[in-house]
Amino acid sequence: MKNAELIPHLFRTEYRKIISVLCRHIGFEQIDIAEDIASDTFLSAAETWGLKGVPQNPAAWLYHVAKNKAKNHLQRNSIFENKIVPELKKTYSDSSEQEIDLSPQNIYDSQLQMMFTICHPSVSTEAQIGLSLRILCGFGIEEIADAFLTNKETINKRLFRAKEKLKEEKIKIELPELQEIDERLTTVLTTIYLLFNEGYYSVSGNKTLRKDLCLEAIRLCNMLVENEHTDKPQVNALLSLMCFHASRFEARQNDNGEQILYEEQDKNLWNTDLIGKGEYFFTRATTGTKISKYHLEAAIAYWHTQKSETKEKWENILQLYNQLLQMEYSPIAALNRTFALSKANGKEEAIREAEKLNLTDNHFYFTLLGELYTDIDNDKAKQNFQKALALAKTNSDKSAIRKKIDNL
Repeated sequence: MKNAELIPHLFRTEYRKIISVLCRHIGFEQIDIAEDIASDTFLSAAETWGLKGVPQNPAAWLYHVAKNKAKNHLQRNSIFENKIVPELKKTYSDSSEQEIDLSPQNIYDSQLQMMFTICHPSVSTEAQIGLSLRILCGFGIEEIADAFLTNKETINKRLFRAKEKLKEEKIKIELPELQEIDERLTTVLTTIYLLFNEGYYSVSGNKTLRKDLCLEAIRLCNMLVENEHTDKPQVNALLSLMCFHASRFEARQNDNGEQILYEEQDKNLWNTDLIGKGEYFFTRATTGTKISKYHLEAAIAYWHTQKSETKEKWENILQLYNQLLQMEYSPIAALNRTFALSKANGKEEAIREAEKLNLTDNHFYFTLLGELYTDIDNDKAKQNFQKALALAKTNSDKSAIRKKIDNL
């Protein structure tokens, strides 16, 4: 890998580790300093490696430089002498020489604890996702702005407010007490779920970014599964759900960025390894006594990975959507249920149910109605496709809808 490619790659994989360890060491209130040290480390890498070449172990080089920069900062900064040393002396006899631990286990523990810090209920959901992308996933500000379809200034302000809120609340970087795990885990899982959806259902035309968002969400959830205190049925269910969805990622878009309907997807592009992992984690999710929305969505996603088009498949999906909507209603789930209804019971019944939804500000709603009316009443189908076209936001969606109108 060339130097120009290596440093961005390492930034994505190592920045989050350095930040998490430094924040765990000096406190979240010093996160700005931790970010400066991490960023300066990568700047040093770009300058040094450009002159002397890439070291044999680039990650170890980064850790060594980050550790030295952190020590230098602590030694010369009055915060270290006036605030940190008195606290550390309670535990360490020689605090000035305390080692910054960048061992694999401490890196892992620090990232897991940082996940619960960022996903604290005091921070808005939108800010949790933004902070997760920046601190836990190593995304640049431009990438986050792209993901949210906004500008860098907006993202910088959002992240600044979120970090200030966590500082004000004096949130510690630690795992919650065991009796609090389940309650706090709900917020963490919601953030991971929304992070995955930001990639999977994103209207951004950046296919690489969309895929990276999904893979980062899977990585974070996998960390929860690997820890004995957070390895819960609902965590396995969410991980299963994401694996099932990600297995069809390559088949959902064509080369022009246009969405490919489920029925038209090339099933040979489905990733059988991810389907297998999804089945493994779904089996692990069945060990508890409670069923979460992630269990139901994972079961729906499982049936979508079954290539055979049987009545049993769509009846199962329909019943699962019925349960999901009873547990937690959402317009998108109701829309997806209508599609399953058309496959299980026919288009006429589905049209009646769809029109009750009246989601007149959603172009997917009119696209579905257009599909349902096709070959039953092509004039109505065209009318609905035209309404969908007027509401569609991306060029790829508009292009796909125009093709459907032309085919009528």
